[in-house]
Amino acid sequence: MSEIVWDHPAPFIHEVAVEANHIDDFQHTNNVVYLSWMAKTAWEHSKALGLDFTAYARLNRGMVVRRHELEYFAASHEGDRVLCATWITGNDRRLRLRRRFQMVNAKTGVTLLRGLSDFVCINIETGKATRMPPEFVAAYALTATVEGDA
Repeated sequence: MSEIVWDHPAPFIHEVAVEANHIDDFQHTNNVVYLSWMAKTAWEHSKALGLDFTAYARLNRGMVVRRHELEYFAASHEGDRVLCATWITGNDRRLRLRRRFQMVNAKTGVTLLRGLSDFVCINIETGKATRMPPEFVAAYALTATVEGDA
């Protein structure tokens, strides 16, 4: 296994395996699969921070995606293990949150993708943007610093 060079220290990591149903006609992982891995990694990190959907429902608040950005660097193939890392790099402590992502081939250490997702806090019942509760402000504290994200 190659040494992995992370973009930022101390990432939250969710590992996935590339399965046959992830492969497209080009014989590599379809681009939409990476987006689903970003979403799953963000959700797993939220749960690890104590904010699962039960907590969201209790607070009647949730974080929903406003925008994704993905940049692909290398392909992954069936049987590969992919380490999906995330960091919280922006939180205005009111409405908006930003996560950065880096996906790496676990065997080779090659970065496959870098991405980001911007989230907005909503009232679950109405679907309208609303101020983050104190629990979100505390749990979604920055885990890495990226100029322009905070």
